[in-house]
Amino acid sequence: MENNKSFFGTQGLLITLICLTGTVGIGFMMLLKPNASEAQNNRSITTNEFAANVGTQERIEQFKTTMLTTWQREAQAKGIAADVPSSFQGVTIKAATLPPDQKVIALTFDDGPWPKSTAQVLDILKKNNIKGTFFVVGQNVKNYPDLTRRIVAEGHSIANHTWHHWYHQMNPQVAAYEVANTSDIIFKTTGVKTGLFRPPGGIMSNGVAAYAKNNNYAIIMWSSDSIDYSRPTVPKLINNIFNAAKPGGIVLMHDGGGDRTHTVKALPEIIGRFRKQGYKFVTIPEMLEMQDKQKQLVAKKK
Repeated sequence: MENNKSFFGTQGLLITLICLTGTVGIGFMMLLKPNASEAQNNRSITTNEFAANVGTQERIEQFKTTMLTTWQREAQAKGIAADVPSSFQGVTIKAATLPPDQKVIALTFDDGPWPKSTAQVLDILKKNNIKGTFFVVGQNVKNYPDLTRRIVAEGHSIANHTWHHWYHQMNPQVAAYEVANTSDIIFKTTGVKTGLFRPPGGIMSNGVAAYAKNNNYAIIMWSSDSIDYSRPTVPKLINNIFNAAKPGGIVLMHDGGGDRTHTVKALPEIIGRFRKQGYKFVTIPEMLEMQDKQKQLVAKKK
């Protein structure tokens, strides 16, 4: 895996950030600047005007999100930003270690993109304003590029789950193909360079995990398994998740690889129950960044 280091250095990154700030500022001014007649009109604000102002604020927030997401993707593609803090490169992670007040959970989806079910999962996440992490299979990315691009376009994190989803033992050349080619097609399809890897079946001994670790991928496992691949009933699937759910946890589900109707049916209730328990949803990169910042704070206090 290519080492995700800045191509421009600290000064270049600062210039990029300044340009971004200026662009966002101009965008805000264009959104907010009133015309002359409005500035001269001192009439009182009506209910309709209040609603219009709320709508403007929502558009501003959407504009901010779009600008930041666009910059992050461009920066990452150029090597300015990585989706994995350096302290996690080559490390296996089952959950994040965070303070009790940071009650977050990461929803992850494996084996896609997949016709119908991936789109259904994306629709549910969009409706609930949640970002997830999708561990995609290379050959599925090749077969369903539009679904792959939709994952990234809607703000979700995308990660490597090998090309064929094989479980058997592989020699170093085959293992390298499985991981490197998947990262390559993810980049060619979406412009994202991922540093996240999950071995199929969680198998750490068949060659692919060793290749990924040696090439500085973060090996992302899970702390809460839905076991949805065995197609349990919806209540059982939900219980499987919550029996082991915890702050900083990583939830394993599947949007591809087979019939995922039970997962799709269970997902809205899973989201609702986590929210009732006070959880917020984050992507794997966000969760790792939170832990990395916490480590830095602890180190400064010592």
